[in-house]
Amino acid sequence: MRILRWVLGAVLLALSLAVVPSGAHARTTDDDARQRQATGSADDRGQREGAYRHACDPSPGLDKASCHSLISTDPAPLASVPPGGKPEGLTPRDLRSAYDLPRRAGEGRTVAVVVAFNYPTAENDLAVYRRQFHLPPCTTANGCFREINQDGGTIPPPTTDPGWAVEAALDIEMVSATCPTCNVLLVEANDDTIGNLLTAVAQARTQGAKFISMSWGTDVEHPVQLVRDQTYFNHPGIAFVASSGDRGFPNLNWPAASQFVTGVGGTRLERSRQPGWEPHGGQKPRRRGWLETAWPGAGSGCSLIQPKPPFQQDAGCTNRTVADVSAVAENVALYTTTPEAGWLTVAGTSVSTPIIAGVYALAGNPGPNDRPNSYPYARPWALNDIVEGSNGSCGGSYLCTAVPGYDGPTGIGTPNGVRGFRA
Repeated sequence: MRILRWVLGAVLLALSLAVVPSGAHARTTDDDARQRQATGSADDRGQREGAYRHACDPSPGLDKASCHSLISTDPAPLASVPPGGKPEGLTPRDLRSAYDLPRRAGEGRTVAVVVAFNYPTAENDLAVYRRQFHLPPCTTANGCFREINQDGGTIPPPTTDPGWAVEAALDIEMVSATCPTCNVLLVEANDDTIGNLLTAVAQARTQGAKFISMSWGTDVEHPVQLVRDQTYFNHPGIAFVASSGDRGFPNLNWPAASQFVTGVGGTRLERSRQPGWEPHGGQKPRRRGWLETAWPGAGSGCSLIQPKPPFQQDAGCTNRTVADVSAVAENVALYTTTPEAGWLTVAGTSVSTPIIAGVYALAGNPGPNDRPNSYPYARPWALNDIVEGSNGSCGGSYLCTAVPGYDGPTGIGTPNGVRGFRA
């Protein structure tokens, strides 16, 4: 059967090269083109109300993936932070406060981060980040940190890409911020082709990781993805987590759209001195100390080809709807020296995705026969319901508007402790 799947996948991929129009935003039907109409500049939506630039090429070409991180151009990077100082942006303490996360759960569990290209300063940069925020050391020497290539070896990929290095830094640091006692496995694909990234995903699974974070994707939908889903993601007992993208509605991304993957949207998280209150005529109370709304760049929409998983019950999309859950996707502190000089402020669903992967790890190992992306749907009361904000123009539909209950930009909601991510 495995040989048959690989042959079928190769045939479908060859056909895709012949029938899918060139360009990263080609879709499978004219209906999707109509769905995109009049939504404004999707490329700019993720940067609206903020000065950001894409870390990676947002349109890398057919059968390649883009990373979903944005780098702030205001403020400029800081080479260092003075003693007693604080970098610009949200910190691990902020994230634990906003999402009511335990500090010491997750010990011994491994979160795998899959990226493209080599990140040569990964361990050193992670050490600076963790020291700054008083997190325990995570090094090769103490067994907490490992960096491998897509084949499982320690020889790094031959190329370093500046944008993907920022992506890798963001991923391992957000996992650290969320789950400080987790082990971190960085798996580097040879390049940004989908095939090599999926090989790296399979390697993460081979290495025993139960939590796999993928802050990248493509907004080209094609039937070959259904074959790839079966090969790479149809593995119960593993929490595959992927970003929904940074280009708003209706730009959903795969693999976040896979029925076997937790698709992660984004929010804007701000401090508030106001007491908790009940918005929208008695809906779920807003938590004290924080205001959270849908992030304008979060990818969302109704898939043209992906089947709807049985636990997803929204009525406005007969196929798979993205996203499932969300977390903050803006104004977060990051440290890297490849290639940027020091402390940055970053945004994107590349922020929210490793946060959610870390929350899964805090919650405990998935049941061996479970689909972890179903967990939040079983306990919606255990998440923060986001009821304000939008990521595009859809006539007020929940597909692009945060509403009480499920919606596209924020899914079921954001973590409120870890109960919503537990078996």
